[in-house]
Amino acid sequence: RVQYLDGAGNYSAVFSDYIRLENPDTVTILLPGNVPMELVQIPAGSFQMGSPDTERSRYGDEGPVHIVTIGYDFYMGKYEVTQKQWLSVMKAWPGPVPSAANGDGVGDTYPMYYVTWSDARSFVVSLNAHLQSTGQTAVTVQLPSEAQWEYAYRAGTKERFYWGYDRHFTEITEYAWYGGNDYPYRCKPVGGKTPNPFGLYDMSGNVAEWCEDWYGPYPDVPVIDPVGPESGPGRVFRGGHWRTG
Repeated sequence: RVQYLDGAGNYSAVFSDYIRLENPDTVTILLPGNVPMELVQIPAGSFQMGSPDTERSRYGDEGPVHIVTIGYDFYMGKYEVTQKQWLSVMKAWPGPVPSAANGDGVGDTYPMYYVTWSDARSFVVSLNAHLQSTGQTAVTVQLPSEAQWEYAYRAGTKERFYWGYDRHFTEITEYAWYGGNDYPYRCKPVGGKTPNPFGLYDMSGNVAEWCEDWYGPYPDVPVIDPVGPESGPGRVFRGGHWRTG
């Protein structure tokens, strides 16, 4: 999963792995230095993408609700990509080097951030080259489409959040790092909250996540395996982050 950190333009890099394998429920790939990355199988299926006009706290571009069918199983990273995983592949930060003294979350198990969409794509290219060179040829890694991301997020649920409607935000603290519970204020190590029903962690909060798609309006008819528009004003990011109020 590749992710966006905050509204000030600091982009994170925790990316979603999408691969085609036939049988296992989970699979582990090895990054340089034998650093493991766990992937979780997401089954094919259909869901209602988007939110209705009446849903609380929605933005105007979150509809219309439409049926999306994902016609194949795929895999997604169990956790946001960690700093250890990123550095094992890319060897360096692409932008400002964070500092714990400045209040940044720094360490092997913290998610990667300060990463643009282009940086994330470079990570994908480098990781695929590594997988090919080490014989892990059953695996191809890419950013998820927005439809894949939302399908994996919802995990068969139909409420506003995957833990329920949570009208007054009384349950969110169990599932997400966000502005209401994130103290001291910074991203947190991955996997610290309850996962969604597919077993994916931090799909809400901590750092938000890059998708492959260009930003654009949703269709108002059922679609199968959508990949988004061919161009747009920017790339899609999803999932919220630790500074979301």
